[in-house]
Amino acid sequence: MNRRHLLRAGATLLAGALLAGCASPHYLQLDPQRSTPVPQAGGGQAITVMAVDDRHGEVIGTRTGSAMSTAVISVSAHELVPRLQREAERAVRDMGFSPTTEPADGRPSLTLTLLHLGYERGDSRPVIDEARLEAVLEAKAVNRGNTYTGTYTSRRTQSYAVRPDRETNARMLNDLIGDALDRAFSDPELAQLLAR
Repeated sequence: MNRRHLLRAGATLLAGALLAGCASPHYLQLDPQRSTPVPQAGGGQAITVMAVDDRHGEVIGTRTGSAMSTAVISVSAHELVPRLQREAERAVRDMGFSPTTEPADGRPSLTLTLLHLGYERGDSRPVIDEARLEAVLEAKAVNRGNTYTGTYTSRRTQSYAVRPDRETNARMLNDLIGDALDRAFSDPELAQLLAR
């Protein structure tokens, strides 16, 4: 009899812990990185580089897919922008330019803007759920009165039987933004305008 009560109490505690874990928010610290080669266009010229977060807010979605859920997923602009800045400077350096954060009259500039980062629940099937992720970056190059603006979208649909934990969500979003960075900085027109 006591054993049955203990087992029932243990099962109740375990179920409660699992439900609490599902409802907890995820504050993700991302570190996306570019992984593809970039066009070689520069000859050491200085380029002003700036990264900007232009999202409407830091909450990118919920783990349950419900808009009323407390299981929100957040990505802080204060943490993400310096990492985007680092990757933008690294890309410009790899192109053959000399990145700086100081603006100057007549100096070419590159602004990398995070327009959107989203995490939504996709279609549900028996035992399997989906997460739909989307990142949209804009790269704007300005040189000698000419402007080139490119928009680069990366999407991913991830199926899962067990809801992703914080580390898995961070890894998926790092890969997603990394893909958008690859698309942006491998764009030959961006490099060509900076090199004019």
